[in-house]
Amino acid sequence: MARHGGRGWYGRVLAAAVGVTALAAGASVWTAQAGPIAGQHTGSGASARPAAPHSGRAPVTESIAHSSDQGARGVNITIDDGPDPIWTPQVLQVLQDNGVKATFCMVGTQAQAHPDLVKAVVAAGHRLCDHSVSHDTTMDKKSDTYQAQQILTADRMITKASGGVQPLYYRAPGGAFTPYSRHLAASHGMRPLGWNVDSKDFERPGADAIIATVKNELANGPTLLFHDAGGDRSQTVAALREILPWLKQQGYTCGFPVR
Repeated sequence: MARHGGRGWYGRVLAAAVGVTALAAGASVWTAQAGPIAGQHTGSGASARPAAPHSGRAPVTESIAHSSDQGARGVNITIDDGPDPIWTPQVLQVLQDNGVKATFCMVGTQAQAHPDLVKAVVAAGHRLCDHSVSHDTTMDKKSDTYQAQQILTADRMITKASGGVQPLYYRAPGGAFTPYSRHLAASHGMRPLGWNVDSKDFERPGADAIIATVKNELANGPTLLFHDAGGDRSQTVAALREILPWLKQQGYTCGFPVR
C-alpha cells in the first residue's frame, strides 16, 4: 500500500508529540522502563541491539504477521490511528453488535489523551497494538534512536492509558518497518503487524467503495485495515456494519493476528 501522506491531522499529532519524544530522548524515560539499548547508531552503520524485554511479554518472532489465529477461514479486523472520542465508540458498538473482536493500533498521543477509550477497548476484549508516538511514516529513514523512542515511548503511553495492559503488536506507520524496528518490537513482545487488505477508508471514497474494496481484495489475505481516527470516519462505521455480517455469511471467523 502507498503510504498515507498529507494528513493535516497528523501534523497536529506530530507537533503534540515533539515534546513527548524530546522528553524521552533528553531524560531517557523510555530506557528507564526498558533498559539501555547498546550499540545504537544514528545512521553511522554501527549495529544496534534492543533492550531487554518488558516483564510480562516474552520475545516473539520479528517477521511481519499477516495470518489469523483462526486458520484458513479466519480474518483479522485491525483499526488504526485512534482512539478518537467520536469514532472509536461507534466502531466499538459495531464490533459488539456483530460479536467481533479486533486489534486496535493506537497512536501514543491519542492513547494518552483518551485513556478512558483505551480502557473501553480492553474491557471489550480487543487487543492493543503500538502504532508509534506520532505516526511518522518516514520512520524508516530515521535513526535507530528515534525509532526506539517512537516505539517504546508509545508502548508505555498505551500501557499506562490502558491501566497496565500491554500492546501485543507493533504496526509501523504507513508500513515503514526496518529490520531494527521489527527486531526491537519483537524483543519487547510485540509482533510486527502488517495487513493484506487496505480498505482505503482513509480516503473517504464512500461506504460502498470501502465495502467493494474489502470484498474484491479479501483473497489477498486475512488482515483488514480500517481507521477510527484522523478525520470523519462515518464511512468506515457504515462500511463495517455491512462487512462484518457479510464475512460471517461467507463462513469467515474474526480472530486476532498470529503472534
